[in-house]
Amino acid sequence: MTYYKTDEEIELIRQSCHLVCKTLAEVGSLLRPGISSEEIDRRAEEFIRDHRAVPAFKGYIGKVEGAAPFPGSLCVSLNDIVVHGIPSKNMIFKDGDIVSVDCGVQWNGFFGDAAYTFAIGDVAEPVMKLLRVTHASLYKGIAQAVAGNRLGDIGFAIQYHVERQHGYGIVRELVGHGVGKSLHEEPEVANYGKRGKGSKLKQGLVIAIEPMVNMGKKDVRTERDGWAVHAKDGKPSAHFEHTVAVGKKSADILSDHSYIEAAIRNNPNLKELTVATAAAA
Repeated sequence: MTYYKTDEEIELIRQSCHLVCKTLAEVGSLLRPGISSEEIDRRAEEFIRDHRAVPAFKGYIGKVEGAAPFPGSLCVSLNDIVVHGIPSKNMIFKDGDIVSVDCGVQWNGFFGDAAYTFAIGDVAEPVMKLLRVTHASLYKGIAQAVAGNRLGDIGFAIQYHVERQHGYGIVRELVGHGVGKSLHEEPEVANYGKRGKGSKLKQGLVIAIEPMVNMGKKDVRTERDGWAVHAKDGKPSAHFEHTVAVGKKSADILSDHSYIEAAIRNNPNLKELTVATAAAA
């Protein structure tokens, strides 16, 4: 069942999403070669709990039968890991890495969700282009989150930009989702599709749009632990996510990447995307 939110509920989700992005900004201030994903995960949990919120991912039960509950507060996905990377003392970042950090919180009865892919040190230009294209595709999808459009319009906009215009691979097995009193609600929001197909979008619908883009082919494989999903060809993968409310004339972006981007500008160990505008490319 799809749940539509009141204006008051949307504001509570916005608060949760802003806390998510402030947490990701805290992570961005710490990222550098030599630090482990376990260290940033520990700090993220402290930051979330200091704000009297709860890490949404910690203890989450996944869909893979037999998989243990997710142990981290963040999904930390390094280089060819698409999503759901488990934080570890053995995952130590080095110069030239990219890392997708996905965060969720539960605060005031509602969830927030957002993700950002960071570039550590001297990341090669072809990989930076992957990040810029993925980032731009997120906003292509968001532009379609308008009442009267259909879910397929969002997926088509992302897929067209990523696959047809740039030749990258859109992951099919993983999708966006509704957000509200549960972290994952209906509907599923695919990053591929056909214009004019799928459920009609209505005001009050809150969804997470999150393109997951492989530099090479779209195919993926999942670790035996049931969590980390890798690009099957071992090439880099990027992931950006916003939570948005469907609007009458335009989407209302409830998460705020500006906190994260300010942290990146202030951290000499990170490389900026240097995109012209959110609607660029």
